[in-house]
Amino acid sequence: MGGWAIAVHGGAGVDPNLPQDRQEEAKHLLTRCLNLGISALRSSLPAIDVVELVVRELEIDPLFNSGRGSALTENGTVEMEASIMDGPHRRCGAVSGITTVKNPISLARLVMEKSPHSYLAFSGAQEFAKQQGVEMVDNNYFITEDNVGMLKLAKEANSIMFDYRIPIGGSELCSAVVESPIQMNGLPISVYAPETVGCVVVDSQGQCAAATSTGGLMNKMTGRIGDSPLIGAGTYACDLCGVSCTGEGEAIIRGTLARDVAALMEYKGLNLQEAVDYVIKKRLDHGKAGLIAVSSNGEVAYGFNSVGMFRGFATEDGSMEVGIWE
Repeated sequence: MGGWAIAVHGGAGVDPNLPQDRQEEAKHLLTRCLNLGISALRSSLPAIDVVELVVRELEIDPLFNSGRGSALTENGTVEMEASIMDGPHRRCGAVSGITTVKNPISLARLVMEKSPHSYLAFSGAQEFAKQQGVEMVDNNYFITEDNVGMLKLAKEANSIMFDYRIPIGGSELCSAVVESPIQMNGLPISVYAPETVGCVVVDSQGQCAAATSTGGLMNKMTGRIGDSPLIGAGTYACDLCGVSCTGEGEAIIRGTLARDVAALMEYKGLNLQEAVDYVIKKRLDHGKAGLIAVSSNGEVAYGFNSVGMFRGFATEDGSMEVGIWE
């Protein structure tokens, strides 16, 4: 057994002109979350507890697109989604259409542990949250001024927009939209950078877990569900590995990205990094995405085909890295 390992991400697809101070802010948050996970692992907390703990922290900070700071729907509201998976017994829980639950990832875990189901959405998920007594806040809590500005731009450009952290200059953004549309499920979209959050962990017992949480896409249709809450697409964990994806949800769903990492290890005998490289290269068609992964023997790996991916990892032997670019 190779000891524990942890990886976190704050989304794939980064604007190359992201100001230096925003880059530092992102790295600082990723480092803080890694350190939180490291001390939990040193205290022998199981992998499933650690991924929930770390993703909760990411949901509370408005920097990335999950929980507070989530992207806004076409109606200017927030509809969040999340999923969590425990590798040893392949147990999982997922939620979508969450509007007032402070920590969607914890609700996903309650679906896994306290309901007979794997996935609850919209009014049913909200009702379940009330029954479970989780912390609720008004939908306005999740909405930031930056996102209101980005939604306005997205509507002006008649586009689904992603990176709410690009400084709002307006005209350059809209001309860029026209010149180089990116395809998503056959539809042109604009600036690509969704910034979903996720965490994968293998604990010192060799048990893997994964968790992913997001607000989805800026100006998305209400009721749209992305890859993050879909087990096997955005999140997967089994006895071999734990995987959390980020990026163009529609492409990740079509490629069953997270499950394919596990399947390549299981059926083809690839090691973790080989499996990650294979899915990023072969399973995304023209989509842009990234993922983080750990294996049960303590390996950690990541890959992306976008401009950048906010990510960090640490292992029991003391190695630690936080980065954005290639």
